[in-house]
Amino acid sequence: AEAILQIIKDVDLDEVRKNLLLETQSSSGQRRKKASKQLRVVEAFRNSGNKPEWMIVTVLPVLPPDLRPMVQLDGGRFATSDLNDLYRRVINRNNRLRHLIEIGAPEIIIRNEKRMLQEAVDSLIDNGRRGRAISVSGNHKLKSLSDMLRGKQGRFRQNLLGKRVDYSGRSVIVVGPELRLNQCGLPRRMALELFKPFVMHRLVKQGLAPNIKSARRLVERAKPEVYDILEEVVKERPVWLNRAPTLHRLSIQAFEPVLIDGSAIQIHPLVCSAFNADFDGDQMACHVPLSKAAVREARELALSQHNMLLPSSGEPTVTPTLDMVFGCYYLTMERPGAKGEGRRFGSFDEARLAYELGNIDLGAIILVRDRSRDGQETKTTTGRIIFNEVLPPELGFQNKIIDKSGLKQIVSECCRILKDEDTARVLDSIKQLGFRYATRSGITIAMNDIEVPESKAKMLEEAEERIAIIDNQYNRGLITEGEQYNSIVGVWMETMDRITSIISDTLDRYGGIYMMATSGAKGNISQITQMAGMRGLMTDPSGKIIDFPIKTSLREGHTVLEYFISTHGARKGLADTALRTSDSGYLTRRLIDVAQDIIIFEEDCGTVDGIWVSEPKEKTLLPSFTDRTSGRLAASQVVHPKTGEVIVDRNEEIDAQKAAEIIAAGVNRVHVRSPLSCQSKRGTCQMCYGRDLAHGRLVELNTAAGIIAAQSIGEPGTQLTLRTFHTGGVAGLDITSGLPRVEELFEARAPKGQAIISEIDGLAEVVQDEEGRRIKITSSETYRDEYALPARWQVMVNDGQRVDIGTVLATPAAAKKTKGGTKEISKEKPPIVARIDL
Repeated sequence: AEAILQIIKDVDLDEVRKNLLLETQSSSGQRRKKASKQLRVVEAFRNSGNKPEWMIVTVLPVLPPDLRPMVQLDGGRFATSDLNDLYRRVINRNNRLRHLIEIGAPEIIIRNEKRMLQEAVDSLIDNGRRGRAISVSGNHKLKSLSDMLRGKQGRFRQNLLGKRVDYSGRSVIVVGPELRLNQCGLPRRMALELFKPFVMHRLVKQGLAPNIKSARRLVERAKPEVYDILEEVVKERPVWLNRAPTLHRLSIQAFEPVLIDGSAIQIHPLVCSAFNADFDGDQMACHVPLSKAAVREARELALSQHNMLLPSSGEPTVTPTLDMVFGCYYLTMERPGAKGEGRRFGSFDEARLAYELGNIDLGAIILVRDRSRDGQETKTTTGRIIFNEVLPPELGFQNKIIDKSGLKQIVSECCRILKDEDTARVLDSIKQLGFRYATRSGITIAMNDIEVPESKAKMLEEAEERIAIIDNQYNRGLITEGEQYNSIVGVWMETMDRITSIISDTLDRYGGIYMMATSGAKGNISQITQMAGMRGLMTDPSGKIIDFPIKTSLREGHTVLEYFISTHGARKGLADTALRTSDSGYLTRRLIDVAQDIIIFEEDCGTVDGIWVSEPKEKTLLPSFTDRTSGRLAASQVVHPKTGEVIVDRNEEIDAQKAAEIIAAGVNRVHVRSPLSCQSKRGTCQMCYGRDLAHGRLVELNTAAGIIAAQSIGEPGTQLTLRTFHTGGVAGLDITSGLPRVEELFEARAPKGQAIISEIDGLAEVVQDEEGRRIKITSSETYRDEYALPARWQVMVNDGQRVDIGTVLATPAAAKKTKGGTKEISKEKPPIVARIDL
């Protein structure tokens, strides 16, 4: 660095400034940009009175010893901070250099020593930035000054943004079926430690201990009176529960603690989906809010009964699942021919009494007079009467079989029309009912419930015959390899569908397996087909369908080859999950980084702009018109085209009902307010943002809208598929989907893999030689273009065909079969383009 110091000392800032000013005036484009950047630096030096040579370190600062400690270990050895090693190297080389200069060593030796000193200083400041990273024993890279600050383990992210806190604990979670929605079960021993200062204060206050020291002794001995006081103290404040990974706001919620025996935290079964928790050994952390403000926030904002809707979509997150769904399904089922069928009752209570006395069955179809509807006779079952008793009267009598989607609808309605406390009460009642009747149903599944259909063998034979015909056609050269592959896959898919429909027809309607699948409690018909029919087609690690199906079911058992084919998917699943988690976390971090400043700062920015929303052409891909408009505010009046009546006024919220009216009126596009067109100086305004999905009302001021948006995209990221999906057969172009596609969209990247496009008009000529295939285009004017094709690309023009500018000449072809019988995916190379003058 000596040489650089000398050069910088000779720099005349005024001279440099004069040259740069000339450069910016005379040149253009990239050079001008560069010159103006340099000019900015030069001006900064001149204005601040700093000299350029002061920018080079000639004196090394040394960190205080306490920040680079040295500890003696048990065996008499010392453990030391890496910085000590780095400083030692600098000092040793510096002393050696001084000695060499004193004894007048040759120039070459001194120069080498200087270089080594420079390297030592470089590695102290930032190890591994220049040249090889310095490491001591083995491959442990020494941690330099920069490394102490940098990255996830650095000072900022590790110690300043996230600290370890006192008054916290963690334990395994188990289900607490008798808890209310905003309660959690806290082990006594854990609660005593968490609430220790409060218990000690109460002991002194009530005169059970003369001072703090003896109060602490009482708590440590865990005397009976201490537990009585703990019961009182616990009621004063809720606790926060958090499950890592905390992907969105609902991964940390507040609960009123209930003291329990044992060592595991109990949580309510309905909040599991918000935490993405299950009871296979998951752990959760528990924190105690200390200040009054923290307690108030926990009570008023973070209690689980205030967090029943997903901030990303506004759907309920406390929908009953598994056993609860099954119990409700069993309860509301009709069983033709059951005991007491066809009997009439004067009221719901009478029917209930008859059931309790054992005169009628739960699923018997009976006729009951409904008092709420002027005594009209309703055809229903006792089970449905029992189910409706827990529902609020506003929902009306639900006279249908209740499965998972039915429950979701009921919960959505409750969240919409009832207060949070009332909804929590209804949910708890549904939970109790579901568990009780799932238990009383005594449902089981056994191996014998899974019957392999007798017609399966005949179907497989038919499929084999059809495939023999296809293979024969391929061998005679009548169809291409791609067509053969697609036909074989098609035949097996069709066979699979036929077997599935036969199995679903033959299953026992009141058997455990069928009821679990149809109620939405667990499993689906395709899993039943795999157990009873056949596993069907599997994919290889690249996602391509293997045209050799697994013909046996899990009930019959697989052959060795079939078993090996089926393990591809499982292995890929595990590998993908590991890779996906880190990619998704990084995407969330980048999103948070750009979106964190978007906060709702004002009520109305006063803009008249907005975006136009219409019914999408692709019904399956995009959200419907209702989904896109509901929750937004209209940017201009929506008027009925025929009557001229105003359906929605400017700045009025469009809800699902208004959206339905707009569609009924035949209005096909609506002008709505949007954060994209918001004119706020910073953040965005209430009117442009619209409804806060998590609470179902207009967004409040100071809501961190950007953070919520980033979490809503990042949280489902882990579930997205990771790799590009390879479609089998002729359409061999890879479709980028899942997580990589999301990244592409946010980064606005150009899509990969372009076709070769003709740049001139003329006649096409396809030439084949040793180097490969080329397409020549001879123009009527004076030049000719030549395009060399990568191996296995498909020519899209005929020899001698007339082409215009922009005609697609060639595209990457489908995957071809090589001699070994393996499939290769064509790697897309950029086209080689040549233009030759005649």
